[in-house]
Amino acid sequence: MAEHLYIAETPKEVSSAKGLHLITQNTPNGQATQILLEELADAYGTSWGTTLINISTGEQKKEWFLRLNPNGRIPVLVDNAQHPPFPVFETSAQLLYLLKFYDPEDRFGFKDELERSEALQWLFFWHGGGAPYQGQVNHFSRAAPERIEYALNRFRNETLRVFGVLEIQLSGVYRGGEPKDYLAGKGKGKYSVADIKTWAWVKGWKRSGFTEEEVGKFPNLLKWIDRIAARDAVQRGIGEKYIQK
Repeated sequence: MAEHLYIAETPKEVSSAKGLHLITQNTPNGQATQILLEELADAYGTSWGTTLINISTGEQKKEWFLRLNPNGRIPVLVDNAQHPPFPVFETSAQLLYLLKFYDPEDRFGFKDELERSEALQWLFFWHGGGAPYQGQVNHFSRAAPERIEYALNRFRNETLRVFGVLEIQLSGVYRGGEPKDYLAGKGKGKYSVADIKTWAWVKGWKRSGFTEEEVGKFPNLLKWIDRIAARDAVQRGIGEKYIQK
């Protein structure tokens, strides 16, 4: 497979990597995988290489990239420690891959199958029902050539709705009223990939154009944002290391 995966135009740091290599840009999707890699570094000393690209230049549409991800989107994680090398696209799939092969103690996942299922539910909820909505808010509010009120209002309302779903879970309102610190796990929950995936997007609510009055209706969500932001690995995962100079 390696002879089909890499071509002459593939960056040498990608094709010659000895282990994990992440091709990314510092967007919410890129940040989720960046954060988990930084967490794994703290937990296990995990190492990886990084190639930063600028998606505004169309680099992700070139053949070398499409051989790694036919969908032409960042991030892409390549594991050259596998034989042949193994590429993983889609952020949520990358998080689950890293859990399987690089988190033997389930520091960021769960050994209990029911807790694991709960984490998967919230991971998939945000992957399919949160990130697309907030992404469309960002597009129609900042990138669309004309302001389309119907589209913007629809996606703003849907994003606020899913923020409310997160608030329900974190507030514990339907589970005896005890707030949760994290989305999945027994009791107050446990920090996991479900939080990482979701936080990478939700933390940017101001940049998405929501007001403090709108998001202030979700006090437990705001506390959760701050709680996760306080982690050193999280700050590194969105920090200078991943910003193109």
